[in-house]
Amino acid sequence: MKRMLVIAIGIVMFMSGAAMADSKPIQLSLTPGVAIFDRTTAIEGFSLGIWSENPQKAFALGFANGSTGNSAGFSLGFILNYAESYKGVQWSLVNYAGKDFTGWQSALVNYVDDSFTGFQSGLVNYAGQLAGLQLGLFNYAAKASGGVQIGLVNIISQNKWFANFPNELAPGMIIFNWRF
Repeated sequence: MKRMLVIAIGIVMFMSGAAMADSKPIQLSLTPGVAIFDRTTAIEGFSLGIWSENPQKAFALGFANGSTGNSAGFSLGFILNYAESYKGVQWSLVNYAGKDFTGWQSALVNYVDDSFTGFQSGLVNYAGQLAGLQLGLFNYAAKASGGVQIGLVNIISQNKWFANFPNELAPGMIIFNWRF
């Protein structure tokens, strides 16, 4: 088994040599510091690890998946997915994007600090700027350019109490809230 792993790693390193100097097709990691490739190496293909962190356009599978820079793909984390800016799908217990996110987040807690475009499904959803759908028990958006919230508690703090109805509802509502 050890021999097969060494051979597989050797093949990957050979395949991802000079022809693919800027990116690699696969990343295997225990932590970002204990991995086949450095955390600054872009991964375009597949990332498997306990905890990985790279700029990527890949399918990432692990307990904690980190995506730096402008990354894209499908991150399936058993505990955590985090990214700077991400386009694609994040599924985990907790999903976090420090800047922008476009796509679908599904978790117990979804958090996008800046601009979110797409669909958030979870118990708690947070977006700095919402353009899309939030479906959860608690949904919060500091601002919304066009969005709908469906859940027990729905807050779009920029809304005014029925002042611009039907384009916006209220700052806080039960069952649903929106702003267009």
